[in-house]
Amino acid sequence: MVVGEHRKAVRTACILAAGVAFILTLAPLDTYAQQPKSKAAQPAAAPAQSQAGNEAPPLKYSPWTKVCGKEKQAGAKEVCLTVTEARLENGQFVASAALIEPDGDTRKILRITVPLGMQISVGTRMLVDKGQASVGKYIACFPNGCMADFEVNASFVGQLKTGKTLWLQTINLGGQPASYPLPLAEFAKANEGPATDPKVLESQHKKLEEELQRKAEETRNKLGNQQKR
Repeated sequence: MVVGEHRKAVRTACILAAGVAFILTLAPLDTYAQQPKSKAAQPAAAPAQSQAGNEAPPLKYSPWTKVCGKEKQAGAKEVCLTVTEARLENGQFVASAALIEPDGDTRKILRITVPLGMQISVGTRMLVDKGQASVGKYIACFPNGCMADFEVNASFVGQLKTGKTLWLQTINLGGQPASYPLPLAEFAKANEGPATDPKVLESQHKKLEEELQRKAEETRNKLGNQQKR
């Protein structure tokens, strides 16, 4: 089972990935083991394709990035994460996904985060393209979103490598289905390649933050000019 023995290693890896703005450090892998597997939490109305509609604002995606780390102690196993996230152009967080792979363990965790304002009791689900959806329960909510874990195997990882889109699906408080697409074009290259150097990751994050801040400022200025008219 992918559980407590990897807890500190995951946290170490997440510290390296902090620049990608994931909240993996806030919920260790053993949280998943505490969740009963149930088919009751099924957002059955969630579509196979995005129902955010054509009115949904465009999303900006961070590149799929692989980071690895382990606790500095004897016998500690390395844990690698392949992660991406989606944000609005103003920098607001929308959704994320992280494949967590402890060294030497065939079972892995896909950890997703979706926006707040969803029906927690209904649960969430994820699928690749138009494949079979997996249903999961939320394990925790934080200021930027709610998190769910899915235990996956090598076959599913293969789908991530060959698929086009990873769909994260939820039901909002109004009872409407919502889907968040995460492109998979760069997943295989990132997952199969070497881990990103923490310094490079920090530099990439800094550039992304600067770009998002610039666009947010442009949006504020545009709105301000419109209000003056």
